[in-house]
Amino acid sequence: MSTEREHFSSRLGFILAAAGSAVGIGNLVGFPVNAAKNGGGAFLLMYALFVLLICLPVMIAEMAVGRKTEKEPVGAYKSLSRGNNMWGAAGFLGVLTPFMIAVFYTVITVWILGYIVLIVSGNLDLLANGDYFTQFVKNEYLFASLIVVSAVVYFILVAGVKEGIEKAAKILMPALFVMLILMVAYVLTLDNAMAGVKFFLIPDLSKLTPSIINGALSQAFFSLSLGMGILITYGSYIDKKTDVVGSAKFVAITDTAVAFTAGLMILPAIFSFDPNINPDELSNSGVALIFTFLPKIFLALQTSLGYFGASALAVSFFLLVFFAAITSLVSIIEVPVSYLVFEKNQSRKKALTTLLMSAGILTVFALVSYGMIDFFSDFMTYAGQSKPFFDVVVDIFYDTILPLNGFLLCVFVSYRWKKHNLSDELAIGNENYKGSWAEKYINFSLGTFIPVIVFGIFINTVAQKFFAYSLFGF
Repeated sequence: MSTEREHFSSRLGFILAAAGSAVGIGNLVGFPVNAAKNGGGAFLLMYALFVLLICLPVMIAEMAVGRKTEKEPVGAYKSLSRGNNMWGAAGFLGVLTPFMIAVFYTVITVWILGYIVLIVSGNLDLLANGDYFTQFVKNEYLFASLIVVSAVVYFILVAGVKEGIEKAAKILMPALFVMLILMVAYVLTLDNAMAGVKFFLIPDLSKLTPSIINGALSQAFFSLSLGMGILITYGSYIDKKTDVVGSAKFVAITDTAVAFTAGLMILPAIFSFDPNINPDELSNSGVALIFTFLPKIFLALQTSLGYFGASALAVSFFLLVFFAAITSLVSIIEVPVSYLVFEKNQSRKKALTTLLMSAGILTVFALVSYGMIDFFSDFMTYAGQSKPFFDVVVDIFYDTILPLNGFLLCVFVSYRWKKHNLSDELAIGNENYKGSWAEKYINFSLGTFIPVIVFGIFINTVAQKFFAYSLFGF
């Protein structure tokens, strides 16, 4: 007997859930770091253009595929390709990708929770020690944090779409927005904060380079959760009355607004901490910024706020990032959950248990790969570097496979499902869609330059990550 498919109770519920999937650590930290290292306002300008011109059509296509079929990636590709095995394999890649992304994303969420506990315990000064993070990742207490994070995600997902995912999004997303705005309001009162604002908002077009353009496009693509199967799966939970194009616009606007606001929080804080800082000195890793650099900024605030006040502000920030991580993690894991429920006819509880056992084991491997166990710490060597298991998963499934999935989606929608079928689906709930400029642009872009650009990102990423060579000279 097949399981009845749930739907979001409202358009707002879907938008908040989809925005929750997109808004994550990449928005709150990764985007500001990339903006700081890639020309500030120039990066912001290119990012906004890429979201509008490239990422939004892909997002709309993913949602349309999901709503049309009411299935996750495997079921959706099989249904629309009439059982074609090649496209079924592409759909399975769309399920395997979030399954593996959940592995390293869970570890980061565990670290965040661990930092919250340490700050509440009065150890902000310990975290501000630049060398402490290398000790922190070897702490056996992280396994307790892993149990807590797993329990929170399990509790949300086992409740289902309406009572779990949607309710969590309606609570966590508004809380995230309020906390973010309050943090920005405070940071902007700090000395020299306006220098960071000017750097972030005023574009210096002379700084535009192929590297910055590539970075902005990659950040936009990854930030909106494209290629993860999430939007296909979430799209399968919306009803036929929902305007897919309009909803996608709201999700993209929300995601971009959070990234922009996070930039107004992080960059002024960095410039306030060190007015003479060279943004190029910041680590390329958003993770490094969260766990090594930002605690120093919070500790420096004790001169004006006192140690307790600085700790309270640090807790607020890490709670903000934790909420964002949980909403993203829920959406990531929902993709393989949906696959097991509707393709393998498992109950939601059994599917979650299956994932807890399988992904849980891999998560433990990633958790111990930063110095706890040598085998996982030196798991693989490529591009002249020894990589821990954690980094291997990130390099393969996050940096590399995501653009490949995006390329396959564009080809599938344009040349297998066909553009006129996409238009028919998008016209449901939007009577003005047919014949509009949006229809013309979406159909043209998905069938021409978008797949070329996304495939170029995939090829260049493979060359850079695994062979230390850039095909495009940047």
